[in-house]
This record gives sequence, structure tokens and C-alpha cells, in this order.
Amino acid sequence: MASGSSLRRSVINRSLNRPNLLLGCEREWILMAGLVAFALIFSLKTVPSIIIGVVLWFISLFLLRKMGKADQLASKVYIRHIKQQKLYLPKSTPFRKM
Repeated sequence: MASGSSLRRSVINRSLNRPNLLLGCEREWILMAGLVAFALIFSLKTVPSIIIGVVLWFISLFLLRKMGKADQLASKVYIRHIKQQKLYLPKSTPFRKM
């Protein structure tokens, strides 16, 4: 080995490692909220449904943006946590003292 560092360094671009956000929110959640608001507005076609759909869209946009600022992968982490709950039992080791 040479006297200096002989490890190979690779550059990872930020664009390849960044979460896929849309309007500052997780892509799947904002598309689902838009689909629900769009379906509510155009399926009933009444003034109250239009108002409720627009209000629902802006409230969901606000909440999903807050969630996106806090953690860009919050829903994926939560779903993985729920799926793997059976694997990680609430004890430290099988050899613990009772």
C-alpha cells in the first residue's frame, strides 16, 4: 500500500439520492389528495362540493408540506415500521433477566 489513502472515492450526485417530492410533499400522497379533491368536485358538481373540494385540497397541501419539511420519507418509514413490528419485539434480548 502507498503511504497515502489508496481507497477509491466515488461522487454520489444529490439528484440521485434526493426523495421524489411534488409541490414540497411526498409524490404519492399529494397525487392521492389531488385525486380525491378532483373526484369530489367533478362527481357532484354542486357549489358545496366545489367549496369542500377546494378546502380539502388546500388543507391537505398544507399538512403534507409540513410533513414533507419534517421528513421527506415519513410515510415510507411508518409503513415499514408497521410491517416489521412483528420482527422487533419490545425486549432487548432473549437472555434478559425477568
